[in-house]
Amino acid sequence: MARAPALQETEALPEADRLDGFPHPRETRALFGHEAAEKVLVEVFAGGRMHHGWLLAGREGIGKATLAYRLARFVLARPEERDALGVSLEVDPECSAARQVGVLSHPGLLVLRRPYDPKTKRFAASIPIDEVRRLKTFLGLTAGEGAWRVVIVDRADDLNINAANALLKSLEEPPPRALFLLVTAEPSRLLATIRSRSRRLDLAPLAAEPLKRAVAAALAAQGMDAPPPADWVRLERLAKGSVRRVLQLSASGGLELCERVEGMLASLPRIDWAAVHALSDQLAVAAQEQRFEAFHDLFFDLLARLVHVRATGVGDAGELSLAERLIPEHRVPAWAALWETLAREKREAMALNLDRKALIMSAFSRLEAVAKER
Repeated sequence: MARAPALQETEALPEADRLDGFPHPRETRALFGHEAAEKVLVEVFAGGRMHHGWLLAGREGIGKATLAYRLARFVLARPEERDALGVSLEVDPECSAARQVGVLSHPGLLVLRRPYDPKTKRFAASIPIDEVRRLKTFLGLTAGEGAWRVVIVDRADDLNINAANALLKSLEEPPPRALFLLVTAEPSRLLATIRSRSRRLDLAPLAAEPLKRAVAAALAAQGMDAPPPADWVRLERLAKGSVRRVLQLSASGGLELCERVEGMLASLPRIDWAAVHALSDQLAVAAQEQRFEAFHDLFFDLLARLVHVRATGVGDAGELSLAERLIPEHRVPAWAALWETLAREKREAMALNLDRKALIMSAFSRLEAVAKER
């Protein structure tokens, strides 16, 4: 079987689906907390009922991509290299399939993701159609007898409309033994026709114990210690079952950033504009990509929690007190609309590569206006 051209020309460049400083999902051997999902995949493969398209859906950072690469290694390995008991997707780590998948050199694997532009030093805002056009050559290659071809799209939510339509054509008429693994945190953003031609496998956020074990394993792989117990309590609450969120917060000074965001919201309806300018200056530079994303995750989560506890009267005592002070009962819809507006504007700013400082300043300006309107 000939090798697909241009499988990964930019492997030395930053990767959109890698959290800086930590192992990539394809380099992660263990999968925590998703035994039931893995069992489904093992059983359908063993029974010769493997669907050609799968939506691996769930909250960002809970192990969807790790499962996708785990399945890819399993499918591409020789039968004798797979788990002898047939109960997991484990393969011999020294087999050629495992080693080649680890460096993205396997001729039967194609990964589609947002490309990196060395000139702007930023990732593309979406997966463009040129990426998906590589499918035609890849799927057109002559495979050896019984050989599989695996396509991983991480994340499928990042496909622009033209790329999504191009992918759909391959999903509609897949060649034999082609397997599409679409990693998605927001399946509702995918074309309905893509969803209808794929089998959905939902992965739940990790429970406390597997979350702690997954975080410890990722940190240990980099020679780092687990967070101290006092920090872990807060990290677990903020993570909501996401390994990536814990690692992101640990690596980017997330707890300190969280305290700053909470302090800014606690001071409402007054805004400390000097503090906002200082924060936005720090987050706007390209080198602060992870911290920029961590800020928005924390900011949106806190806003959502305030709206939720004000609407339901259920939640943390401190957040309930703040929500009652800031949000009159009749203003709950306006605050919910603010969250939706800010989330939309953030997506649009990323898609159009707009000024990041202006985005943050605008968010606080809108927040101040809503807080002052009683």
